[in-house]
Amino acid sequence: MSNLLALFTLVILFGYISYKEWGRTPRQNAISDEGVIEAELTPGDEITGLEESIHPLPAISFELPKTIAFAEEPVPLHIPDVRERLDKELQINCYLHSNTIFLMKRAHRWLPQMEEILRKYNIPDDFKYLPLIESNLLNVVSPRDAVGYWQILDTSGKEFGLEITKDVDERYDPLKATEAACKYLRQAYNKFGNWALVAASYNRGMGGMQRALESQKVKSYYDLFLNDETSRYVFRILAIKEIIEHPEKYGFRVKQAHLYNEEPLRYIEVTETIHDLIDFARDNGSNYKLLKRHNPWLREDNLTVKRGRSYRIALPKE
Repeated sequence: MSNLLALFTLVILFGYISYKEWGRTPRQNAISDEGVIEAELTPGDEITGLEESIHPLPAISFELPKTIAFAEEPVPLHIPDVRERLDKELQINCYLHSNTIFLMKRAHRWLPQMEEILRKYNIPDDFKYLPLIESNLLNVVSPRDAVGYWQILDTSGKEFGLEITKDVDERYDPLKATEAACKYLRQAYNKFGNWALVAASYNRGMGGMQRALESQKVKSYYDLFLNDETSRYVFRILAIKEIIEHPEKYGFRVKQAHLYNEEPLRYIEVTETIHDLIDFARDNGSNYKLLKRHNPWLREDNLTVKRGRSYRIALPKE
């Protein structure tokens, strides 16, 4: 028993000494108006003694723009809940720092190419921001199996002209998916005649938006009571548009040299089945990683080409 008591006493003594040594922190970082400073601590100092010299990182409530429009349709900011919904999405995206910075970098690569397709279908330029909030300009798959930059479902993709098979899924091709999305947007505009409703319908579906308009007896997106996701949808587009078009106003300083550029590519016309895409890439002076980077629509390690079909495979210019 005496041995056990002695051992217990030693454990308590060791713990007390360790605690005292841990508390003897020689220096503690604090944040001043000039940046990071170092404050001296002596063994008797309490951490709370530094509280007066520590300033939290600034959190700013950004000013809303006096006016804003979506697809040249004015947003009614005089309506309190409309103003608050825009305010919320703007603040959220301003403080998603790394996410928003990478959106800016990717947007520099893809938006100019998407703008050309939008013009071809006479779709307002503001719709180029839609895939930013849908996918962060990444080829992701949603829990509902919507795919790609524009988050297109299997049935919708086929309806609007995309090939979706075991070997090929053109929803993963950012530019072909843009074409399909434009066909949907044009059809939706023919139905609603209003671009905010068109954008909301991309999230909820044309049928869902039509039912909401009829049941609530209103004509404007901004007058509808909707589920949270659709209620936020247009405001998320507006927020990311506002930040990308006026980055410094919202604290984002991204150097031009840091933006991602469109990569120069060459295209190989393929009219026969390719049994091994790894060998195909090597035979054409590239590698499988780069082939998959520039052709994410190729879903297998081979490509079956039916009679009368052809594909263009992109590889980096030599």
